[in-house]
Amino acid sequence: TMDYSTNDSKSTSKNKVVAVVGGGLVGALNACYFAKRGFQVEVFESREDIREAKIVKGRSINLALSHRGRQALKQVGMEDTIVSKGIPMHSRMIHSLNGTQSPIPYGKKGQVTLLMQRLDTPHSAETYSTTKLNFAHKLLNWSTETGAMTFLRADGAKEEIQADLIVGCDGAFSAIRKQFLRQSRFNFSQTYIPHGYLELTMPPINGEFAMKPNYLHIWPRNTFMMIALPNLDKTFTCTLFMPFDEFENVTTGDQVIEFFQKYFPDTIPLIGADALKRDYFRLPAQAMVSVKCSPYHLSDKCVLMGDAAHAVVPFYGQGMNAGFEDCLVFNEIMDQLNEDFSAVLPEYTRVRVPDDHAIADLAMYNYVEMRSHVNSKWFLFRKYVDNTLHMIMPRTVIPLYTMVTFTRIRYHEAVKRWHWQDKVRHYIVHSSLYKGL
Repeated sequence: TMDYSTNDSKSTSKNKVVAVVGGGLVGALNACYFAKRGFQVEVFESREDIREAKIVKGRSINLALSHRGRQALKQVGMEDTIVSKGIPMHSRMIHSLNGTQSPIPYGKKGQVTLLMQRLDTPHSAETYSTTKLNFAHKLLNWSTETGAMTFLRADGAKEEIQADLIVGCDGAFSAIRKQFLRQSRFNFSQTYIPHGYLELTMPPINGEFAMKPNYLHIWPRNTFMMIALPNLDKTFTCTLFMPFDEFENVTTGDQVIEFFQKYFPDTIPLIGADALKRDYFRLPAQAMVSVKCSPYHLSDKCVLMGDAAHAVVPFYGQGMNAGFEDCLVFNEIMDQLNEDFSAVLPEYTRVRVPDDHAIADLAMYNYVEMRSHVNSKWFLFRKYVDNTLHMIMPRTVIPLYTMVTFTRIRYHEAVKRWHWQDKVRHYIVHSSLYKGL
């Protein structure tokens, strides 16, 4: 439970300007939340409008939408529209070296994650008359005292904007966050993991998916792994996660085939040997960064959300969900504290920082689980014990993945419960073994 003080009168939001810097998923959803409250909302995005671009640059990372993200979308009436465009994912499908496939369900029957490719949150933000989207606006500077911002437009002209609140949703390398770094007692860390990733495409076969579509396909190989996720055009995006020095050891097309024959032989006929030789070298392996910082606010003028506050590695499928939940939590605190920014912003930091730090750590942990632990009999037995205890005591014992993906239990509380449940499971297993002896 959270104790909020309240003000007697609600502020007149319609006279206040909120500048959302970053027109990606979290920025656009935030715009919807503020516009719904009656604020004048200006969204600034450094890139051109992706909906009008002839060539879309960037990476095709699939997006996992689960309970937290759906609840955030629901609050602004977007859940049904977005969910209708997703592919439901029921289980992991583990591919062993000998070609056998073993499904590991995510949760109970009916608990599914949705795989999204592209979300139209910028389009949804435009449905509010009080919202204006400004593309090709690069932030040059902003004032922590006055909220004044200077942008460079595509035509080379500079534009000055004044806002009552600045919301930094401009990603892991946030320009808004640079001002935070100049402040005393602002904590910041970024960690690059030693692994990179490379994307390959598995084409359809006779117009249909080459593998079963409603699964996260995983080829765990201890120190590295490959995953495959389905797309709406019946292709799979295959992503190889591997230490950079391993990538550097593969330098020719023949070495690529040799590597895949050794570790992923069942994928060669599905991707195609020629395509593998070509696509492996199309782009260098990309880096992955984890960002943590605190506090998330500066006085009553600015707040960070999404990757600008907490970039996470992609191994728990919670990056977008955590960012969307930021919007939802901020909105809930706005209700409790009557839109008083001087009270809302520090409370948002207090509530949200421990949760975002927890999911950043869990995402790191889950990489080890995905590439290594899912191969072990102990992991499968532990999962069986967890699920059995959950069936017997559904409110007392909840598997970690279920807490994170299918509930809104706070991330850091989920971690605490997980550690406690680990001790309970350990005691039950060892007691059973002792009695068996």
